[in-house]
Amino acid sequence: MRNEHNIKVGAQGNLRPRINIKDTIVVSAQQMRDIEGRIFARGMPVPALMEKAAGLCFKQIQILYPKPKVSHVGIIVGPGHNGGDALVVARELHLAGYQVKVYRPITKLKELTASHAQYVASLGIPFGEEIDILSECELIIDGLFGFGLTLSLDGKIAEAVDRLNNWGKAVVSIDLPSGIHTDTGEVLGTAVKATHTLCLGLWKQAFFQEQGVEYIGKALKLDFGIPEADIKAIIPENNLIQQITPQLAKQFLPLPRPQVTHKYQQGSLLLICGSRRYPGAAILNALGARASGVGMLSVAVPESLRHLLISQLPEALIIGCPETPSGAIASLPLSDAELAKFDTIGSGSGLTVEAQPIIERIINLSCPLILDADALNIVAKLAANKMPNIWQSRAGITIMTPHLGEFKRLFPDINHPEKERIRAVQQAAQNSNSMVLLKGAKTVIAHPNNSVWVVPESTSALARGGSGDVLTGLLSGLIAQQKGNLQNTFNTVALAAYWHAQAGIKAAKERTELGVDAFTLSSYLSLVWGNN
Repeated sequence: MRNEHNIKVGAQGNLRPRINIKDTIVVSAQQMRDIEGRIFARGMPVPALMEKAAGLCFKQIQILYPKPKVSHVGIIVGPGHNGGDALVVARELHLAGYQVKVYRPITKLKELTASHAQYVASLGIPFGEEIDILSECELIIDGLFGFGLTLSLDGKIAEAVDRLNNWGKAVVSIDLPSGIHTDTGEVLGTAVKATHTLCLGLWKQAFFQEQGVEYIGKALKLDFGIPEADIKAIIPENNLIQQITPQLAKQFLPLPRPQVTHKYQQGSLLLICGSRRYPGAAILNALGARASGVGMLSVAVPESLRHLLISQLPEALIIGCPETPSGAIASLPLSDAELAKFDTIGSGSGLTVEAQPIIERIINLSCPLILDADALNIVAKLAANKMPNIWQSRAGITIMTPHLGEFKRLFPDINHPEKERIRAVQQAAQNSNSMVLLKGAKTVIAHPNNSVWVVPESTSALARGGSGDVLTGLLSGLIAQQKGNLQNTFNTVALAAYWHAQAGIKAAKERTELGVDAFTLSSYLSLVWGNN
């Protein structure tokens, strides 16, 4: 039967806390157009909004590049309102005492932009139609194209952008780096590589797509006062794409605990993991769970690993399992009644695909199930062959945590997940009736009802073997502490991904990206909230 638990959580559960939606929501180009269209239809003059947005850009540029440090600024002006924003910035920088020059590769401008260009020229600011006019500038403001670009840059403009990138100067892009697709982050032929990007109004999807990471630089959002009612009028509340913020992550923590409690009231978790080939994966998986604060941790491993796990996790209950000749778990020495006592089961880390009978058994349990690594490879095989309706057969919540390769094996019919991560994960969650967490530099989590969480930052320090095992353990431990409170599951998945990323960032700052192995990462999980 269909997994009704998943559907009800999406339709009726409290997936989102009460927050300022403008700080977290992520929009497509069309949604941004529609929201702005409502604002203009209600009487907001376009020139007034341009002055307000561009004024915020000017103030932020002054903060980032104060005049004592930077004096010569180049402005790239496009034909549309992004170019108008850039011209307002040019005017204000000039009036503040900066030496300003303008590169305008396209002479035909929109009416409002042309008016600003006329006034800027009247101030004596030099204009040029070749990029060389900016060659001596210390800072470049990119106002060539804003959100909504779909055509590739080519010809003279593409050559100018490539020259700009080769200069290696500091660049501030207004709204989006020119040449980046708003929804996918795809580079349209070529694109400006920005040092900073000042996102106007609301976050765009490109900021959370891996394709655009190296072009966006450090992203800052400037709020020019979009009424929340206009956002909600365009985007349904149960179909939101939002980023998780530090404030939200703290709200999602399973704290405070009651003063009178005991270990089983704080979650009972079973991890099924490890093999003779991958013994370390089981340790890392369990260390991640330990950091979650779960009340009772049980770890099922091949019998040959039992004493190794006991030495590393003396507080956990280590269950030695019969194993195959090659050292994989052959069976679980637990009855169905014993398995039913666990609040959550997490499986996959270091398991190997030989453990297929284990996954076939636990897939039929009704408790929340977190699947990673070889558990996902087994499920992909089952879905393709033996159990094509595996997605609909579960009575409990399923959470899958694939990296891109595993995602492609799980969902071979979803095209180009590497290019359109948000769309792909939404489709995967719907197809599988599961929560899907796609790991990467921009982690994306989707619910079957189309809601999405995105994790805004990470670190390349996490690109090491074992990092995912730590995440699976952490996530499993957090889910176990909910004790059946299914309404908060989606938020908890986002919390785990955020917590894991922040531990990596904190460790990398202290040890560099090269010094953060997965064991070290697990030790930093307990330090993330220490000063908060």
